[in-house]
Amino acid sequence: MSYQVERIRKDFPSLDTGLAYFDGPGGSQVPKVVGDAIAKAITQPSSNRGTTTESEQNAEDCVVGYRSAVADLLNCDPKGVVYGRSWTQLTYDFSRTLAKSWGAGDEIIVSQLDHDSNIRPWVQAAEAKGATVKWAKVNTQTSELDTSSVTDLLTPKTKFVAVTGASNTLGTKPDLAAIGKAVKANGSLFLVDGVHLTPHAVIDFKNMPADFYGFSSYKILGPHCASFVADPALLETLSNDKLLPSTMVVPERFEFGTLPYELMAGVSASIDYLTTLDDQVSGSRRERLVKSLNSLEEYEQSLFDYMVKALNNLPGITIYSKAKHHTPTAYFNFKGVDAADLYKFMATKKVNLPAHNFYALEVSRALGLGDTGAVRAGLAPYSTKDDVDRLISGLEEYLSKK
Repeated sequence: MSYQVERIRKDFPSLDTGLAYFDGPGGSQVPKVVGDAIAKAITQPSSNRGTTTESEQNAEDCVVGYRSAVADLLNCDPKGVVYGRSWTQLTYDFSRTLAKSWGAGDEIIVSQLDHDSNIRPWVQAAEAKGATVKWAKVNTQTSELDTSSVTDLLTPKTKFVAVTGASNTLGTKPDLAAIGKAVKANGSLFLVDGVHLTPHAVIDFKNMPADFYGFSSYKILGPHCASFVADPALLETLSNDKLLPSTMVVPERFEFGTLPYELMAGVSASIDYLTTLDDQVSGSRRERLVKSLNSLEEYEQSLFDYMVKALNNLPGITIYSKAKHHTPTAYFNFKGVDAADLYKFMATKKVNLPAHNFYALEVSRALGLGDTGAVRAGLAPYSTKDDVDRLISGLEEYLSKK
């Protein structure tokens, strides 16, 4: 296999601590080359972007490089790549923009499966405009968001549909192709939250039946920021609130203030690093990304199968992640065990195993977990069989004392 995890691990300074990280769904560790790129960009000559001075050009190069790298990662038009501080900030910004055309009698659809950042901004914007909110429900027996749970809600009044590409808790991957095809045939706008999907799959936005897509860079080995993408022609039709002197050129129309050039450089570096996960890649950056991410998905699935098999042998466990198509993410609890207490115990074993609702509040409640949630174990490009063995050993020790 051309995926050599021990080689990859040498690139991450934070792995030298001896910690085993199962908190990747909340944020990945960062390779040294990404930190170096950020440091270089913030310490080299820099000004507001332009093309006259060296410092202006450095800033311009960071912005252009960022849009180009994201475009290669997602297979989208770089002119449709919008930078944002976070996915939550971007969904709030675009909810206010899209809702300008919403009113009484209009309908939007959100999914119970989603992180709240792909629910509340749309719900609040709809309520402010008097539009109706419809909920696509999770099948709690299968952990699936059945396609019909979305498509059965579509009517001629449906203006907008928001669905996650993958659940950040259950790992469930809805059938985006089927959902998107139905939404587009209905004449509605379709947005996919790719925050949890992007780290674990090849994304092909140009061939995805979606109008909007986005992800957070700190889930793909990069800095804390996010990207929102769409066809530039669609973005041209949207008018948002702006400062009077600021540009209305797309995609800059949707970005506010001076951009953080150093973070953009870090995003580019993280995407470039993803091309190296498979050590036998060649070709364009997009071609290397596709090969590397396919190798990563194969590696993570094999390791995840090993982890789930071991988890299922533990007494009193309930694993809520049951979907047929999923990311390497397991959401589980043990009978009679306080998840927060388990989280603290595992930390003493240098195993990061967080417990929470992870802002997936609606699905947590649907599963009967209330606002407390459960334990989540997610894999990342640097996860190993030894990490999993340490996870299981720690869980066994904790359970033996109960």
